[in-house]
Amino acid sequence: MTTPSAARSFDARHLQLARALFAALAAVMVTFSSDHSAPLGLGVFSGFALATGLVFALAAWLIAPRGERTIPVLLASVSLLAGLLASVASWRTTGMFFGLVISWAILTGLIELIGALRDRRAGRTAGARDGVLIGILSLVLGAVLLLTPAQYALNYDITGAGSFTLTGITIAVGLFGGYAAVVAVFLAIAGFSPRRPEPVPAVPSEEAAS
Repeated sequence: MTTPSAARSFDARHLQLARALFAALAAVMVTFSSDHSAPLGLGVFSGFALATGLVFALAAWLIAPRGERTIPVLLASVSLLAGLLASVASWRTTGMFFGLVISWAILTGLIELIGALRDRRAGRTAGARDGVLIGILSLVLGAVLLLTPAQYALNYDITGAGSFTLTGITIAVGLFGGYAAVVAVFLAIAGFSPRRPEPVPAVPSEEAAS
């Protein structure tokens, strides 16, 4: 059973900052790598998804009240499964990157968005706005990757630098890196921003008397 001291030591702010940290690491690795191939993209995505899944699992245990752990458990399960699949070196192909990252983005986007809207209706506003935005961003990532042709290839020359080829996987890995950067910035700002305490539900008179 989660103790009050454990719950206080890890709250919604820590969840935001932990997610921001891992998203920032993924963005940096993509941005500063000249290799935007499927193996590189899936390698970075694997670490990002596994770390994010572990954070959600910890949040389900320490943050979510009993009976309201479905959303973080689902997010943890989807992210951990996607991270494990992406970690298999022999499966790191272009098709795998598109299929896995699109599936992950759409599933986690829907889950996070639905959970945030449910929290908003219940009056739990601390993480609802973050969930709505991140959910929409994830769905946008999935939609944009769906519109990116996996077999796209454009040859071009840069004077003094040589010939290059812009491919669909290069674009897709760059889009994932951009998504991670936006998520990192938004969650870091949310995590460091001051916030009002959540209202404490009124205790029924019968319980108070007992």
